[in-house]
Amino acid sequence: MLQSQKNMSSDVQILQPQGILDGTKASQFRQDISRLVEKGAKTILIDFQDVTFMDSSGLGALVLALKTVRAADSKLVICSINEQIRILFELTSMDRVFQPIFENRQEFEKKQSYLG
Repeated sequence: MLQSQKNMSSDVQILQPQGILDGTKASQFRQDISRLVEKGAKTILIDFQDVTFMDSSGLGALVLALKTVRAADSKLVICSINEQIRILFELTSMDRVFQPIFENRQEFEKKQSYLG
């Protein structure tokens, strides 16, 4: 199940998928992103802390999410990717598309507060 949490700013929404992000969860993931965009989120942070595995369907859903967010003139950032996801990103050059990739949520929040 996916959960959405508010961050310190109402402009930032956090989505924290759990378990395996594959074809069975890709549709729900895209719906969750669309819902956050419709609510007016300016920045969506996807926290991968609880994702154990992501396949090509999950990666495809992430790319579509990025397009949805950019079309709404918002930002999509990610954090807390594990080794498997990092390797998948490097093999597909997604590590260059999703920049920056934050180590964890705390690093993102520090950067947010610095940017003010």
